Amino acid sequence: MQEPELLRMADLARQSGVPAATIKHYMREGLLPGPRRKTARNMAYYDAALVERIAAIKRLQREQFLPLGVIRTVLDASGELPPEWVAARSIERTLAESNDERSKTRAELLAAGVAERELEFLEELGAVRAAGTGDQARYASDDVELLRTLGAARRAGIDATMLPVEVLSRYVEAISALVRAEVELFRDGVLPRAGDRLEGLSEVAITLSERLVVLLRRKLIPRTFEAMVGDAGAPATARRRTPRRSR
Repeated sequence: MQEPELLRMADLARQSGVPAATIKHYMREGLLPGPRRKTARNMAYYDAALVERIAAIKRLQREQFLPLGVIRTVLDASGELPPEWVAARSIERTLAESNDERSKTRAELLAAGVAERELEFLEELGAVRAAGTGDQARYASDDVELLRTLGAARRAGIDATMLPVEVLSRYVEAISALVRAEVELFRDGVLPRAGDRLEGLSEVAITLSERLVVLLRRKLIPRTFEAMVGDAGAPATARRRTPRRSR
């Protein structure tokens, strides 16, 4: 049986284009086996076939944005992405298609009138997320649109006393529950039956979900408002302003 070609760590790093420190990290995480042979305390040789595996790890990180734990599962199984990860990446691409053209830096947002306190609160809440740090940290267009919408409401007269930014935590909580329900429906209904149509159906599903939420919300708002008013009776202000009938 022919012995496999062996490489020193320096050669493994050079041929794969990945630093030795990163390769060692992959080994600690269980993505790569250790040395095939050790000839001294600081001299070890590795299977040359690891060059291809290292390239596969970097490709899955770069193209699919997978964490190392998932990459290990993928490489140790069939080498193909699990269906749920194909769906997740497809949905992510759909949502990000126009998410770079209107991005803004933190400095640009503050200069445009975004309140720094509100921006920091939304960051802590997870409603917006910056790439980078400092004044040049960049916010994607969805983040910019959220801030623009809030600013438009302020300019139209709904000030911070009427709608403090802190109430958005209720939105995030409620929408998180809705999103979880949507994902569960997709996972249990579409994912097992999609087959090779998974990527396309993922895009259809996200568009359908967004449209359904908008339409159902429009129908439910007046019904809910009427029900709440009916449960509580006429508002106190309305009762005070109702003229008394003369006897």
